Amino acid sequence: MPKKLFDLLNSSDLLPPLHASESEQLARAVLNDLTQMSVYSRSINAASRSVFFLGRRDGDKKLAILSRSADIPARFEGQTRTTSMEKDELHLLIGPLSAENARHLREILPFLSAKTIGLSKSAGCGDRLGLATPGHIRAISKTGIAPIFAQQSVRENERTGRTPQQVLDDAMWGVFQENWRGGFGADADHLKTTRDIDAFAAAGYTFFTIDPGEFVDAGADSATLAQISKKVEILPWDILESTPADMLRALVDKTLDLGDFDLCLEEDQVLRAAAKYGNVIAHTVSMYRHLVEVMHNQPFELEVSVDETDTVTTLSEHVYIAAELKRLEVAWLSMAPRYVGHFEKGVDFIGDLNHFGESFKQHVAVARHYGPYKLSLHSGSDKFSVYPIAAGLAGDLIHLKTAGTSYLEALRTIAYYDPDLFRQIMNFAIERYPEDRASYHVSAEISAVPEFNTRPDDRLGDLLDDFHAREILHVTYGSVLNDSRLQRPFLETLLKHEDAYTEFVEKHFDRHFRLFEARIVD
Repeated sequence: MPKKLFDLLNSSDLLPPLHASESEQLARAVLNDLTQMSVYSRSINAASRSVFFLGRRDGDKKLAILSRSADIPARFEGQTRTTSMEKDELHLLIGPLSAENARHLREILPFLSAKTIGLSKSAGCGDRLGLATPGHIRAISKTGIAPIFAQQSVRENERTGRTPQQVLDDAMWGVFQENWRGGFGADADHLKTTRDIDAFAAAGYTFFTIDPGEFVDAGADSATLAQISKKVEILPWDILESTPADMLRALVDKTLDLGDFDLCLEEDQVLRAAAKYGNVIAHTVSMYRHLVEVMHNQPFELEVSVDETDTVTTLSEHVYIAAELKRLEVAWLSMAPRYVGHFEKGVDFIGDLNHFGESFKQHVAVARHYGPYKLSLHSGSDKFSVYPIAAGLAGDLIHLKTAGTSYLEALRTIAYYDPDLFRQIMNFAIERYPEDRASYHVSAEISAVPEFNTRPDDRLGDLLDDFHAREILHVTYGSVLNDSRLQRPFLETLLKHEDAYTEFVEKHFDRHFRLFEARIVD
């Protein structure tokens, strides 16, 4: 038995990761033959007088445990056998990447559990397939950005047929495969009900994004003052623990020092903000208090999101939201207002960048005054023109959310390795787009998609850089992944070309993070 393996098996404590050359040599010299698998050498970990690692056989990933004790493998699901090495009897388990095995592995290797991420600059890397985390890790490891690797909304889970536990476990297996020790968060995204909260809390999530968008009264923007007054009167003041008069006394004619400028809200601004967002505050408070109960003193972080609405969140409305949440003792880490311009799925920002920068600077001032808390960029995938502006103004007080862009890199991989399958997916996506676009803010048109059925194979990947094709492919992911004709070849192609997919994801996120690391603007 090689001395390095002997050293690992003698350690009760969790050892630091092996040097790349050591882990590769150990996999080649011993573990590949021992397990009859191709071992992911980066995954090799030692603790509890055992060695834990991932391997792949016939396209299927497995957990492997080699231990001096029979007790450790006995905790896990799988097949166990004994083997001898230089007169030492060892116990080898080969098991599935199951929820039960994930739970036990987290108990032994604590870096596999999701953590809170704090006020440092951060990015969420949603993964609709459960295969992209290695690429995310390789990109973010080159930065100082705090990662969230498990990030999925209720809507995304419904469309992909996954559960909160599956999403978290898939991210965990990716962390294990890459041996990422830098910590990561898990975001239960766009939660609308307390039932949504319960499922994610039970799975071990640490970051909860409340989405009260359906409680935004967009009509308040154009309502008359008389109509506004009536809207304010019928707000749930019992939940808000206030009265209209008390609210006005607290917020009207109070000069706020926001750094580079002062702000003094007038009565009509406060009333209009309350009419528009009062029910949002009430719903958020109720969700937050439920979350506090179900987390049972476990640390967690909260994001408040009002981005998926048609009307922009003004500066005075942001002040109202922040002031009311603070008064009601809601603790939040980040907020996603509805910014100026358009943040459509999978494409760059649409709008006036100068206007965005001026407005975003004011939102940053409010976040610093009432927090500090981070400003969150939702539908943040591929907003390359916005990253240096937002990150430059906010510094560390910023969070980026991406999701579908990793799915699009999966399609890029398929276009490269199975062009005929990509054409089938593109045709099917066009069929589904009129219905699937209903729940998204997108403007792609089918008539503008470049011809692709006769397009040369080596140019198919270019469609992933076309605005219209990209958005259509982005929002139809649920239909594609649930289609019986497409699902199996889709996943088989990615698993067969796993290394290529990881490289595509890494390269794509390198571009994101390089721009997102801009220095703060004075």
